[in-house]
Amino acid sequence: MNKPSKLSLIQLFQGLPADQLAAVEQVAGAKTYERGQEIFSQGDPAGGFFAVVSGRVKIYKSSAAGKEFILHVFGPGEAFAEVPVFSGGDYPASASALETSELLFFPRASLRALIARLPDLAMNMLGLLSGRLRDFNRTIENLSLKEVPARLAAHLLLLHESTGADAFKLDLPKGHLASYLGTTPETLSRILKKMDDLKLIAMAGHRITILDGQGLEALATGLEKFA
Repeated sequence: MNKPSKLSLIQLFQGLPADQLAAVEQVAGAKTYERGQEIFSQGDPAGGFFAVVSGRVKIYKSSAAGKEFILHVFGPGEAFAEVPVFSGGDYPASASALETSELLFFPRASLRALIARLPDLAMNMLGLLSGRLRDFNRTIENLSLKEVPARLAAHLLLLHESTGADAFKLDLPKGHLASYLGTTPETLSRILKKMDDLKLIAMAGHRITILDGQGLEALATGLEKFA
């Protein structure tokens, strides 16, 4: 697979004509990261942003006590760390590969020069950043206003919606999912088991089957308590 076809898989660049994709290709550098390999650390100078061709990447922060908080997980077709393209400065969080991942890197200076002459690319980036802001607002609301069962229910409903299937695999290992939801692996396991006991879901390892979507929706929105 050549670079132009890889670029066409990235949401940020979808809809761009072939000549503009070719121009972006000239500044893109490809690199493969192994599972657990650090991509950048919080406080590193932000030299550009990345896009995932294959694999998955977690964005996280670590507390002074060493506890890890996952802020987001990005998969194929998604871009991350775009803000430095506009603002510069340092990376505000850390990133590492959850599995072997192929990434494209776009240096800030080169891409800014492209944006100056490709207004459609600038509009695509602004649209992506606006959507990302909505996602972070929803994440903050879930973490600050909802109890853990409601957060988990909302996450399962999101996976259900994104896969279009009643049965799917959890998108993260349980330890990482617990961190993302702001809880512990033990608490997460207890809540999943209780959801299974209540016939909201059927659980087999990392595979989840939605049995009662309305019940999960009521739990996620706070209309029903998780007694």
